[in-house]
Amino acid sequence: MKNLKSEITVFKPEELSNFHFRDDWKMNIGQAHPFFHINRIEDVIHFLKFPVPPHKKTLFDFIFLTKGSSKRCKGLNEYEFSKNTFFFLPALQITSCEYITSDAQGYFCHFDFQIFNELFAKQSFLEDIVFLQHYGEPLFVVSDETKETIIFLLKRLETYYLQNQKIDLGLVSLHLATIFRELVILEKQKTGEPQNAAFLIAKKFKNLLSQHIFQTKKLSDYADLLSISPEHLSRCVKTVTGKSSQDVLIDMIILEAKVLLKQTDLSVGEIAFKFSETNPSDFIRLFKNKVGITPKKYRQ
Repeated sequence: MKNLKSEITVFKPEELSNFHFRDDWKMNIGQAHPFFHINRIEDVIHFLKFPVPPHKKTLFDFIFLTKGSSKRCKGLNEYEFSKNTFFFLPALQITSCEYITSDAQGYFCHFDFQIFNELFAKQSFLEDIVFLQHYGEPLFVVSDETKETIIFLLKRLETYYLQNQKIDLGLVSLHLATIFRELVILEKQKTGEPQNAAFLIAKKFKNLLSQHIFQTKKLSDYADLLSISPEHLSRCVKTVTGKSSQDVLIDMIILEAKVLLKQTDLSVGEIAFKFSETNPSDFIRLFKNKVGITPKKYRQ
């Protein structure tokens, strides 16, 4: 996976507790926290304020629900999921959370990928783990039988984490790697209809938008990156999403702008200039048309 460069400030581990909980609850911030954190959802759900606005962070994370349901975004896509389901998010990917039901149970975990470096070659380890990639499907449903194995490993990780200063990150990386490999094996055993070419192109287009939206604004450039014509790109995106490729590009601009408005002190004019060198008033009109309020009001 490429180490994606971001044009905005992203949340570091030490900033996540305040972002999610303010003064209502504090993550167990110890020696391991910048590299690994785990908590039970049922212990913190009542302290969270929803909806959680769009944001980015330097870490990978996942939620595993054993009860209840949630609605979360990865880039431009929304996902609703419930028990026995993982939701995976790679580092530097825009996300937001509409809700997690008050009866939810399970685990939340974040980790820095460098904890695997001593044991695994990064590229070979990531190669088969599609759900940790920016383009990957973030949801993974497991059977009741598999859930028992997963819960055992997550409980062990929680026990290690609560040891705080004594935590062995090598042991943590082995347990996480075991979970991921279990899921990879299950994925390879699945049968089903292959995704068609249009679906794959639309998916790759959205992934490229999340990586290049600050540098690349022309649809023809994205078509070049995909080695197809702009017309073919438009047909595929329209078939899969019901929207034009231009509309999907604008959706990504609005999503990135929301993050900039919430996570930085950049002026509206400076944010507008990141997406267009034209008059900022055009950006303000576009934002209001899509969101229903001006960028200034959204920031407030």
